[in-house]
Amino acid sequence: MTTTTLAVLVPLLPFLGAAAGLLLGRTAPGFVRPFAVLPTLAAFVLAALVALRQGGGRSIDAATELTPTGSVPIELALHIDGFAALVAVLVGLVATCVQIYSTGYLRDDARYPSYAALVSLFTSAMLLVVYSGDLMVLLVGWEIMGICSYFLVGHYWETPEARAASLKAFLVTKLGDVPFLIGIFALAADAGSFRITTVLGAVASGGLDHPTLIALLLLAGVAGKSAQFPLHTWLPDAMAGPTPVSALIHAATMVAAGVYFIARLLPVFAASSVALLVMAVMAAVTMLGSGLAALAQDDIKRVLAYSTIGQLGYMTGALAVGDRGAAVFHLLSHGAFKALLFLAAGVIIHAAGTNSLAATSRMKGLRDRVPDAYWTMTVALLALAAIPPFSGFFTKEAVLGAAEHVATGHAEGIPGAAGWIVLVTGLLTALLTGAYAMRLWLLAFHGRGAEAPDHGKQPPAMNAVLWLLAVPSLAFGLATGALSDWFDGRDLTPALTTSVLGTGLALVGGLVTYGAWKHTTALAARVPMGAVAAHPEGDAAQVEAEAVASHAPTYGGVAAAPDPADPGRLLLGPLHRHAAVGFHLDAVYTTLFVRPVQAGASLVRFLDREVVDTYVHGAGAVPRLLGAAVRRAQTGNVQTYVSALLAGTVVLAVAAVLVATGA
Repeated sequence: MTTTTLAVLVPLLPFLGAAAGLLLGRTAPGFVRPFAVLPTLAAFVLAALVALRQGGGRSIDAATELTPTGSVPIELALHIDGFAALVAVLVGLVATCVQIYSTGYLRDDARYPSYAALVSLFTSAMLLVVYSGDLMVLLVGWEIMGICSYFLVGHYWETPEARAASLKAFLVTKLGDVPFLIGIFALAADAGSFRITTVLGAVASGGLDHPTLIALLLLAGVAGKSAQFPLHTWLPDAMAGPTPVSALIHAATMVAAGVYFIARLLPVFAASSVALLVMAVMAAVTMLGSGLAALAQDDIKRVLAYSTIGQLGYMTGALAVGDRGAAVFHLLSHGAFKALLFLAAGVIIHAAGTNSLAATSRMKGLRDRVPDAYWTMTVALLALAAIPPFSGFFTKEAVLGAAEHVATGHAEGIPGAAGWIVLVTGLLTALLTGAYAMRLWLLAFHGRGAEAPDHGKQPPAMNAVLWLLAVPSLAFGLATGALSDWFDGRDLTPALTTSVLGTGLALVGGLVTYGAWKHTTALAARVPMGAVAAHPEGDAAQVEAEAVASHAPTYGGVAAAPDPADPGRLLLGPLHRHAAVGFHLDAVYTTLFVRPVQAGASLVRFLDREVVDTYVHGAGAVPRLLGAAVRRAQTGNVQTYVSALLAGTVVLAVAAVLVATGA
């Protein structure tokens, strides 16, 4: 079988699995889990074979014209280079792990068949984005992911939080998609084709007439899809969906699509220094803001959500300094350890009965209840904090090293200011990352007070997936030498200066947070703690749905007050209350956009009801009154008609006499 045929099957198999799951989910429920897992697993195996055959060498290109569209044709095209081959493997791995994990996590969920089918469709759409060699076909996968996220985030649609989160995710990402679509059309108009290879050739020959405008339009769509400032606000709220969905969105689909798109078309963005500077500033604000917000969150999934936003900021920063190898390298590493973090968080939520870190900090012995989640999450947090030799160290240092290379003037065509912005904010974010990773670990696993509830052992499928993802989280970075061919021959060895600075700052952030935790714990020990009720036994999805439905952090239906032992409060001080609500950005958007739109809608409604409806009703009332008057004259009585005729005759006669007399 040719490599092209294998590549076509990679996105096709999950699509067929989704179709089969939707059609047979109710009539043959016994086939739901095989249809969910096996096509995705087969796609992962085939993606690995494609990567091995591609081998980091020449890209695999194939195309057939989809339909004649005039001067700019649309083609079913493949363009698989080293980046695409590796990202497809990541998508297949994480999607397979999510599907296997979900068989246990949502084992008693009545809507599991539709959920599993949507996850397969989500996976197929992302694989289409990864392999597509035509921008319009890529856009199809891009938009399918948007609608899938709407349904999956709103899986617990009975709760207002889930409904609001799904709508917000859809609308915010669509807000970015409008300029994104315009940018694609403008790019195709300049290049004369939607084919990625043709577009890149046009850029190399200086064929773009409006590179800055095109790059900024495309960047708006990327900011929405990859949750970058200022269109990042949908991602923390999307945690209202099931935890496996969060793992899929954050690790391998949706948010990774925007970064991958820029990496795919980086020469387009590099043709404009303005676009690179805007990208660097966007990445800097995203990294710092999300790091501070993560340090103040109580919901364990929202901590991880803001962490994802910050890590995507690192990738965007690498692209802003013109190094797509460092960006994709970090994307791959982040995909493994972030999927592990979310899936381990799902185990913790099930065991603790809550998403609240304030509640878990009041539980003694939680790590003994979930030893698999404890050890694997520890590995993932160390990778997140970029502590050597875990994978995040190598990939984050590749980003910082690329920024240092540009900042010190060793790169041509890239603004040195972009390098300094990314380097400085990247180092500060390393400090914040170490701090919030340590805080999460301490509050989740080292609580004090009542014994943690015992819900029994987790399903074996859930724990097996955690250990499977722990392997790349630990060892992926060690394969830097073997992976250089897939990254355009780039040397992925960490630079000494940024390695020391980045690791040192991460350690300082962790140690300071640990010291603050010890201090606040000692103070809190003097305050008597109330009893905490145990959550009733239930499956993981039921526990999470109940946690989502609660407006306040709860444990067993009892509101969890702010934890006095939370080191984040001490470290952030008065900034804490602002960081906890995302620096009021949602409130700003409500004031600037939501309320004016609502006011305009109210005005239109008033005009429609009071003006337009009044006119329409009035226009209908006049003929109705005339008809009623005529209807009254039609009595059916002959004597009445004769009397009216005589009266009319008399009137006419009198009128004639008056006229004659006057004459």
